[in-house]
Amino acid sequence: MIIEDLYKKFLEKKSVQTDTRKLKPGDIFFALKGPNFNGNLFAQQALNAGAAYAVVDEATAVVNEKCILVDDCLHTLQALAKYHRQQFQIPFIAITGSNGKTTSKELIAAVLSSHFKTYTTEGNLNNHIGVPLTILRVGQDAAMAVIEMGANHQKEIAGYCAYTLPTHGVITNTGKAHLEGFGGIEGVRKGKGELYDFIRAAHGTIFIYDDYDYLKPMSDGIENKVWYGQSTGLIQGTVAAREPFLQVAITKGLDAKLIKTKLVGDYNLPNVLCAATIGKYFGVPDEKIVNAIESYTPSNSRSQLLEHKGNHIILDAYNANPSSMKVAIENFAAMHAPAKILMLGAMKELGEESLAEHQALIQLIDQYSWKAVVLVGGDFEKIKHSFTYLSNAEEARQWLIAQDFHDVHILIKGSRGIGMERVVTSE
Repeated sequence: MIIEDLYKKFLEKKSVQTDTRKLKPGDIFFALKGPNFNGNLFAQQALNAGAAYAVVDEATAVVNEKCILVDDCLHTLQALAKYHRQQFQIPFIAITGSNGKTTSKELIAAVLSSHFKTYTTEGNLNNHIGVPLTILRVGQDAAMAVIEMGANHQKEIAGYCAYTLPTHGVITNTGKAHLEGFGGIEGVRKGKGELYDFIRAAHGTIFIYDDYDYLKPMSDGIENKVWYGQSTGLIQGTVAAREPFLQVAITKGLDAKLIKTKLVGDYNLPNVLCAATIGKYFGVPDEKIVNAIESYTPSNSRSQLLEHKGNHIILDAYNANPSSMKVAIENFAAMHAPAKILMLGAMKELGEESLAEHQALIQLIDQYSWKAVVLVGGDFEKIKHSFTYLSNAEEARQWLIAQDFHDVHILIKGSRGIGMERVVTSE
């Protein structure tokens, strides 16, 4: 079936699903395959559950006229997303980066949504499946679309751009994340820079943080650049306060002197300035920009400030890499609190640099005074240190319960695979 014909069926239903557990009557089911699953095996189940059609790529999965046989379900999903994208003449803003991309996406979407009908990536659906699904959710009433792109190897961002066709782009930063897949920090910059490559060729616009010098040569040749930063750009601002939440002093660009966020950590300054800049660029009134940023509350274990059994907890356990670990620890160390406890899960996907990066983290921790330090899982076990080592998050949870702490501050952070959020969310 050609994409134009499939698109006509999509317009009838306007809802796509890849998981039978989430399927609703009338959805078009795409039978995707992966290393440990084969959606073709669930085509009949999807139709029994009310799917309007089942798109399959194995002939044995064709059970009736509601089955649409294609060469490759994933490629067809992405091609359908591209065809849908091509029906719009609105800004599509793509966001990538090593750290802060989801927070930036949420802030940008909050600002734009205050003034425009805006569609954005839900949660962290930012991979080869989530990106096309996000595009297909963009409604005909859309005025703006904000698409988050995650990647752990080169050519991945370029692949997303091929069907997202972004008109505007943001690289939040490039740090030591997914070093194993990217092949070192230069590989990270090359991989994330694929967004700039697309924008450059498409004569689009980027929003760029002036205070990260490495972004400047990466952006060479791009015609349209909108800067923001601490002392340069459309919107300028500095950290006014960092406890308990970040407050940003606006020095240029907004009719407001201060933005009081619900975000933990001064490392969120670029994210706030980025959202404000994009709002200003697209004509969102200043008051709406400030209100949207101040109203945003982080969730999903991203820099959340929690009160738990009489203690003050920064839960930042969604992910971790050497760059994000460093700024989180330094920010926590600078906080004014009488008793501070670190509970850190190991970092993943660092390849041959893993041991050295974990050792560097130990050296950083040693520079400060803590009431206690708990290191959990992974390569922390292979490194000599004087701190408490536990093999998993459940052991860390039991350790915390046994201590019976009161009125202490705790930073909980680690890579997704360690599941450090279970330290305080499991009962």
